[in-house]
Amino acid sequence: MAATLCVRLLPKQGWLPLTQTVRHGSKSVTRHRRPMHILKQKLMAVTEYIPPARVIPRGAYPFQRKQVQEDSPLVLLMKRDLKTVFKDSKMIAVVQNNASNAEEIMVLKHRLYKHGITVKFFPNQVVLSFLKGGLHSNMAPLFIGPTVLFVSKEPKAKEMLSALRVSQHMTLLGACIDNTLLSAQAVVSYSKLPSVSVVQGELVSGLTMLTSHTASMLQRHPAHLSALLQQYVKQRSSDGGLEGAPKAEEAT
Repeated sequence: MAATLCVRLLPKQGWLPLTQTVRHGSKSVTRHRRPMHILKQKLMAVTEYIPPARVIPRGAYPFQRKQVQEDSPLVLLMKRDLKTVFKDSKMIAVVQNNASNAEEIMVLKHRLYKHGITVKFFPNQVVLSFLKGGLHSNMAPLFIGPTVLFVSKEPKAKEMLSALRVSQHMTLLGACIDNTLLSAQAVVSYSKLPSVSVVQGELVSGLTMLTSHTASMLQRHPAHLSALLQQYVKQRSSDGGLEGAPKAEEAT
């Protein structure tokens, strides 16, 4: 009887109680890294081992030579043509080609050729290498994307703009006129100015008018001119007599 009670009351192996206690609150991990003292940090920084730089023996690696790429004969020919264009042309306009077909380009060429303006095609890479470090190096930012050059020996901005108004796929980016870099808006303002011959004619007419007015004044009646001169002489003589009288009184 007692044996059976003991067997029933004693817990069996693998037996778990009906209720289990769960610990709440902070964790029981105590392995946090403690901050190092400032003196110890300084000591560790001073005594830190710095390995010496690795000395590479001479000749261990092959010598790297800078390869200078030489221009092909075609590029040299294009640069020669560019030099001639920039030397002989007083107006060099940069126009962006926005997917215009061959027919539109031919019509535009014909319209510009009537006014003595030629259309030139050069790759941007060749143009940029030619402009680098030269007199027209400020034109380099204009050569972005497909571009075309409009060149002429005389500045003909008005005729060029009238031809560009018809073409919808051509956009003016800028121009160099008489060695002066102009934006698209500045080219429009330049085209509104009168030509040099008109300005010279106005100047000559103004000078002629002044000379004719002077000649008409000199060619008036000689009696009037002589009367004016006599009046001037009398005024000078009267002024001289008035100045001589006080001097005579002082002498007496």
